[in-house]
Amino acid sequence: MRGHRRVVARSWVGPWLECLFALAVVSARRLFAPWVLAVAVAVAACGGHSTPKDSERPLSDDGDEVTERAPVARTAEQLVPRAGAWFGASIDWSRDTIAGYASRLGHPPAVAVTFYELPMSAQERRWLDEAVAQARETGTMLLATLEPRSGLDSVTPSVAEDLAALLRSYNEGGTPIFLRFAHEMNGSWYPWGQQPRSYVAAFRRVAEAVHRAAPGTAMVWAPNYGGGYPFSGGEFEVRPGTADAEVLDTDGDGRVTQADDPYAPYWPGRRHVDWVGMSVYHWGAVYPWGENEVPEAGKFSDLLRGTYVGAAGDERDVPDFYAVYGEGQRLPVAVTETGALFAPGRGGANELAIKQAWWRQVFAAGHDEDLPWVKMINWFEWRKDEPEVGGVVDWTVTRGAVGERFRTELPAWLRFAEDPSAP
Repeated sequence: MRGHRRVVARSWVGPWLECLFALAVVSARRLFAPWVLAVAVAVAACGGHSTPKDSERPLSDDGDEVTERAPVARTAEQLVPRAGAWFGASIDWSRDTIAGYASRLGHPPAVAVTFYELPMSAQERRWLDEAVAQARETGTMLLATLEPRSGLDSVTPSVAEDLAALLRSYNEGGTPIFLRFAHEMNGSWYPWGQQPRSYVAAFRRVAEAVHRAAPGTAMVWAPNYGGGYPFSGGEFEVRPGTADAEVLDTDGDGRVTQADDPYAPYWPGRRHVDWVGMSVYHWGAVYPWGENEVPEAGKFSDLLRGTYVGAAGDERDVPDFYAVYGEGQRLPVAVTETGALFAPGRGGANELAIKQAWWRQVFAAGHDEDLPWVKMINWFEWRKDEPEVGGVVDWTVTRGAVGERFRTELPAWLRFAEDPSAP
């Protein structure tokens, strides 16, 4: 985190062949289960469209509990909820578990966010195995963030093929995966940052291997929010005069500045992308961050739409990410991480005022209608040191009095995982 489905055109024959296949698979796996259950699961698979339609609008909030289980992985297209949006969480895996989080929230999250290096070490594979085991216990999907910290050249064809085989094993075990590869690639703080040509090639390499071998895994393209681009001063900032700088100079003025497009040079192409995503945080109104401030009205939507102007008035001309890559590419949009900054002991607004104001924007009553391509929202459930603040930030919303209010205000259009232990 930093500051601030591909939908394949098909005839009607394809989906119904998939339905028949799904029915056969489910029937075989549930040999002793009632055949009616197999039919129901197969028919549910047939309804996995990514394009919002009137018939797929979220149910009205009538006070009834509504959950929708994440589907058994078959294709990335079927990982899009038919209505509403998946609710997920990025938890601190060193101190928390999916089951523990679910107990505090009152629902098992539909998605749990994890982080690993790529190529993966033996230890990281064990950690991923453990995360998958936890996810299976609660029916949760995983959003695996893979970070090529040794550089993009380390993502060789053999690394991509090995990764795809591993993901396929998880998919076949019933765990869908959202693969967020080399996120925030437009930033200057990661070893894979601001290298558009190498990044696009590596993303395509991984996507082709995954789409070939692990169809139950969805590729997520997730840049950093473009306000403040090109994020000057970072360790991996693009060097003037290089081939990468020429690609990033989208307005052709010979320089990489805030006037250049912060997203387009890194776009791998729709054939390689199943979901588009972005981290959307409230860090405050004015840099440097660290003050406890209630978010401005409409900020969440403005960040997604590129219309946000902070108190300093210096965030302008940011492309409309939602319109260009969600609506325009007809791809589901994931808010891969979100949260509102509260720094304990810093004074200013109180914790509940800040976090409640933010979640009321993120889960606003009209978002399922106004932002129908948003199909996943993951809360950053961490308390951690943040270099941008120079101290601890508590991003959590499931503990204490804040947690009590958060649980009561979650909207009916959110979709959670089904708890298999429930009667």
